Amino acid sequence: MSYVVRATWTSTADSVDVIGEVLRELAPLSRQEPGNELYVVHQEPNQPLVFHLFEVYTDEEAYRAHGESDHFQRLAVEKAIPILKSREREFHLTLDF
Repeated sequence: MSYVVRATWTSTADSVDVIGEVLRELAPLSRQEPGNELYVVHQEPNQPLVFHLFEVYTDEEAYRAHGESDHFQRLAVEKAIPILKSREREFHLTLDF
């Protein structure tokens, strides 16, 4: 069973470039984390201020380690999250059939 996170980051018109830069740097670093199975970022073509993050971790502990990582703290917590219009997250578990 894997731990899945679906996040939506909505930027402002003034912050969209900064958010894009942060995500371009954050994604490859997050993919290198030991417990990360998948980290995909996409931007809505018709709503360019909206970014979706789809993340899969081996377990909830790996997700928590991601949130505590130096790169997440530096890029997301310190740089991106304070300038977002909104941030939403959903948490799921995969079903292994």
